[in-house]
Amino acid sequence: MNRFALAVSTGIARVTEAALGPYQTAMIRIGFSATWLLFLLREFPHRQELYGPDGPWSWNLAEQLVSLNGAFTALMWSDGQFWFETVYVLAVVSSVLLLLGWRTRAMSVLFMVGVLSLQNRSIFMGDGGDNVIHLMCIYLVFTRCGQVWSLDERRARRSREAHARGEHVVDRVGPALWGVLGLVLVSAAFLDRLSGDWVVPALLWALWLAQALWWAVGRFARSGQSRIMLDVVANIVHNGALLVIMAEACLIYATAGWYKIQGSRWQDGTAVYYPLHLDAFSPWPALADLLSANGVMVMLVTYGTVAVQVAFPFTLFNRRVKNVLLAAMITEHAVIAVVLGLPFFSLAMIAADSVFLPTSFLRRLGDGAARVRGRLWAGLAGRGGQGAGLLGRGGPKGRPTPEGHGTPGRPGLPTEPGSTKIPRPADRPGDNPGDPENPGHRHVGFPA
Repeated sequence: MNRFALAVSTGIARVTEAALGPYQTAMIRIGFSATWLLFLLREFPHRQELYGPDGPWSWNLAEQLVSLNGAFTALMWSDGQFWFETVYVLAVVSSVLLLLGWRTRAMSVLFMVGVLSLQNRSIFMGDGGDNVIHLMCIYLVFTRCGQVWSLDERRARRSREAHARGEHVVDRVGPALWGVLGLVLVSAAFLDRLSGDWVVPALLWALWLAQALWWAVGRFARSGQSRIMLDVVANIVHNGALLVIMAEACLIYATAGWYKIQGSRWQDGTAVYYPLHLDAFSPWPALADLLSANGVMVMLVTYGTVAVQVAFPFTLFNRRVKNVLLAAMITEHAVIAVVLGLPFFSLAMIAADSVFLPTSFLRRLGDGAARVRGRLWAGLAGRGGQGAGLLGRGGPKGRPTPEGHGTPGRPGLPTEPGSTKIPRPADRPGDNPGDPENPGHRHVGFPA
C-alpha cells in the first residue's frame, strides 16, 4: 500500500510540478508552424482560387455550409477582398512568429484562428495533412510550447538576469498585444461575428481572460502562492494536451493500419504499386518506375507499411523498438514527400511523429543547430567587420561570444572577476516570476 501511495504521489508531483516534454512540444510548434507557413507561401499566387472569392467554392456556398455546420472561420465575417488579404497575411505572420517562438501564447491562438479560418472556408481543398494540422493547431494552444528554442526563452532568461542585478523589468508589449486582441474579440462579438458553434468562441474568450489573470497575478500579487497555483494549473493543462497529441498520433497510425488490412490490394502486397503510377502522384515518373520494377520490393514495402503502422502504438513503452519504428515512419514520410509529391502531408506527419523523439536526440539536435548558427553569425560578423573597418567599427566587438562569457556592451553577463554570477533557473514552478513559460527540461513520460 505504501508503494502504491508513493507511486501515486510521485505521479501527481511529476504532472503538476513541471511542463513535461519541452523539446517535444517545441518540435511540434516548429514543425506545424513551418509546414503551414511553407504551404501558405507556396500557394500565395493561387490563394484566390483556393480560399478567396475567385475559387469554385464561392462565398455564398461557404456561407450556406457554415450556417449548417457552425464551423468557425474569420473569412466569413466579410466578403471583401481587403479582408481576405488581411486574414491571409495575418495567417502568414502568425506562423512566422510562432515558428520563432515570439509571444507563443498569443501566437498559438492566432495560428489556430488562421488555420481554422482558411480550412473551414474551403473544406474541399485539404488532404490528410491538412486534417492533422487542423487538429494539432487546437491542441497546441493548450501547451507551453515556448520553453526552449524560442524568443520567449531568451526574453525570460534576460528577465532573470535583470532581476539578479536588481533591475525592474516592465513588459509593455504583452499587455498591448492583449489589449489589441481583446478589442478585436469584443468587436467581433458586438458585430455578431462569433455566432455558430460555441466551442471556438468560448475557447478564445477563456484564453483571453486567462492571460489577463496570469498578468495580473504576476504584476500585483504580493506572495508567490498565487503564481504557483497558476503554474500548477498550466502544467496540468500542458501535460494533458501533450498526452492528447500523443494519443492522436497513435490513433492516426492505428486506424490507417487497420483500414489497410481490410483492403485486398494490401492483403496481396500490391497496394504500393498503384499510387506510383497515378499521374496526380508521379512528379518523378522515372523514379516511380524504378521503385516499382521489383515485385519483391513492392511487396515488402506494402507489408512493412501496414506492420509498422499497426505495431507502433504497442511499442511506445519499449524505447529501442519505438525508436526503430519511429525512424522507419519518418523515412517513409520523407520518401512519400519526394516520390509521390506530397511534401506538406509528409511534413505534417513528421511533425506529429516528433512528439515521440528521444529528449537526448533533440538536445543534441538543438546543440548542433546552435553551433551552426554560431558559425554563420561569426562568419557574417567577420565579413561585416572587414567592411566596417573603414567606418571605425571593425574588430572583435562584432563577433559573438559563447553564452556566459563576458562581453562589453552585452548587459546581464559578468565582465570582470568578482561580478555577480547569473543564478540557475529554479526547478520548481513559481520561483521565477519573470519566466513566462517556466522551462523545466523534462522528457515525456514514455522512455526515450
